[in-house]
Amino acid sequence: MQTWTIWDAELSHSPASIKVPAAAAETGGPPAEPVHVGDGGNPMWGVYQVRPDGRNWIHVFPHSTLEWRCAEYGIDHEDTATLLDVILHEPFIPDPNDPLVWADPTAEEVLKVIHGLPTVATPRVSDTDRLQAHLARVAAVKEHRVRLAPARRADRQAALVYIGSERRAPTDPLDPIRTLTRLDPVRVAGRRMAVEWQRAQMAGPVRPTFDLKPPGSFPGMLGFATPPGA
Repeated sequence: MQTWTIWDAELSHSPASIKVPAAAAETGGPPAEPVHVGDGGNPMWGVYQVRPDGRNWIHVFPHSTLEWRCAEYGIDHEDTATLLDVILHEPFIPDPNDPLVWADPTAEEVLKVIHGLPTVATPRVSDTDRLQAHLARVAAVKEHRVRLAPARRADRQAALVYIGSERRAPTDPLDPIRTLTRLDPVRVAGRRMAVEWQRAQMAGPVRPTFDLKPPGSFPGMLGFATPPGA
């Protein structure tokens, strides 16, 4: 088992198409409202990590990943600690379909432990059992493969000084995520509905209802949404 250290977390954004009407720039007239094309500018996080051999690694993930893990495993949207622990260790969960995995004894040990556990897509599994299964995968990674731990604050501060930054190293290198994150329960609920619809379809044909429905549909007041005799 290796220990990788966490040094910093940084907020960024996805590409966005923002166009300013050319007429305003050419005429020097009043500023024109920019035109936003598509849904860009979404928040992204980069977590700086250092491997035991000294090589740097940046784990980049969309902010929406936090919402998706809430929806997929029933994690409370305010439990940022569990969400980060899961997301940051997930890249080290080996894929049994990758033949190169079997060249890594630590990955093989993890696969032995987690074999047969329900996944995010397994139908007819409770939130509690699904979450416990995923936490078991993370625990197996920590025991046999990789554990993440914060680098010493003094070392993180020295690194900031070295690159000429005036920032002060926080007590926890993940503080930028912890302090800024306020997940919207409505967005989590929407993603939860998407996950539940996919799971339900895997079990057979599904009659849409007020709570269980295809994307972009609103069948709650439609006759077919209520089974005959209900």
